[in-house]
Amino acid sequence: MAKQTNIGILGAGKIGRAIARILHYSGDYLVRVGDQSDAALNAMVTETPVETQVLDVSDTQAVGEFLKGLDAVVSACSFDVNEGIARAAHKAGISYFDLTEDVATTAAVRSIGEQAGSGQIFMPQCGLAPGFIGILAFDLCKHFERLDRVKMRVGALPLYPDNMLKYNLTWSTDGLINEYCNPCEAIREGQRVSLQPLEGLEQFALDGVDYEAFNTSGGLGTLCETLEGQVKDLDYKTVRYVGHRYLMSFLLSGLRFHDERALLKKLLEGAVPCTHQDVVLVFSTVTGWVNGEYQQLSDARKIYHGDIHGLQASSIQITTATSMCAVVDLWREGKLPERGFVRQEDVKLSEFLANRFGAPYAKATQVRAPIASDSRPELQP
Repeated sequence: MAKQTNIGILGAGKIGRAIARILHYSGDYLVRVGDQSDAALNAMVTETPVETQVLDVSDTQAVGEFLKGLDAVVSACSFDVNEGIARAAHKAGISYFDLTEDVATTAAVRSIGEQAGSGQIFMPQCGLAPGFIGILAFDLCKHFERLDRVKMRVGALPLYPDNMLKYNLTWSTDGLINEYCNPCEAIREGQRVSLQPLEGLEQFALDGVDYEAFNTSGGLGTLCETLEGQVKDLDYKTVRYVGHRYLMSFLLSGLRFHDERALLKKLLEGAVPCTHQDVVLVFSTVTGWVNGEYQQLSDARKIYHGDIHGLQASSIQITTATSMCAVVDLWREGKLPERGFVRQEDVKLSEFLANRFGAPYAKATQVRAPIASDSRPELQP
C-alpha cells in the first residue's frame, strides 16, 4: 500500500469542507483541518472524520505549529491571509496551494515560491477561475501556430433565479465583491492593459439560454504574462443572466458601495439567499491560424450540482474543490514541476481530466468543435 500523504487544509467553510471530504475518502491522504471557528470544525467532523485544530489563520506562528508533520497545505481561506500562510509553508519546507483570485496575493506567493526548497512548490489559483479555465484555455491555444484572440468565460449560476439580481450566493461573498470591484488584467492589441470591472458587457446564447458577460478581476490567473507577445487579445469575463450586471453597477457605482465593501457584504448576505441548486458554465474560445487558415476552436462545459460522497453539494463546491484536489493529486503523482512557483498552465489538460478528481469536468456536458488539422504546435508556458 502506498504511503499516505499528510495534508493540511486551512479554512472549514464550504470549499474547505468539500476538499477535506474528497481527499479523506480517497484513502490516500491523511487530512488535518484548521479554522478559527470551533463550531465550523465540529460541523465538519460530523460529516467527515478528519483531524481538526482550532487556530487563528492570521497568526503565522500558530499556522507554523499547525503545519508540523505535513507534506503540503491547502488554503481555503480568504485571500488576505494567504501570504502569511505561504510564508509559514516556506519556513516549514512544505508545498502550498490556494484558491485566491486576488492578483496582489498571487504576486506575493510567487515571490515566496521563487525561494522554494527542493521538492517544494507554491501553486495559487487552483480553483475554477482562476484555475481550470486557465488550464482549458491554454490547451486550446496549443492547437494553433499563431494566436489571435483568447476568450475565457465562467459563471456559477442558480438554476432557478427568482430575484431581481437573478443570482444566488454560491461561494465566498468576499471573493465575489473582490472580483466585481478590483481592476481586471487583459491584453488588447498585443499590450497588457488594466480594465474596469463590470465593463465590456456582451451577450451570447448557449443551449437556448441568454447570458451576459462582463469584466471581473482575477480570472486570467497568470495567462497575461504567459501569452504576452503571442496573442492580440485576451480577456476573462464572468457570466450571469441578463440584467444582473446593470443592478450590480447601480449598487457599486450609483450608490457607491464600491467604497463600502463590508456594508455591501452585509447587504448581499442578508438579501440574497444561498443555493445548492446551481450550474457552473465554463466557456473558452480561441481564434488563430493553422496551416495558414484562420480558425476558431471552442470548448463549453456545464457542471451541475450533485453530491460529494453522499452529501449534497453545489456545482461551485464541486468544481472548485475537485479542481484543487486534482492538482494536489497531480503533484503527489509527480506530474507537476518539482520546485518553485507553479502556474495553472503548467498542468496538462489531458492529465487533469484523466485524474480521478477531475471527473466532474471530464464528464461535464460539453460542446467542442474539431479543427481541420491534427497539428498541435507547442506553446511554451
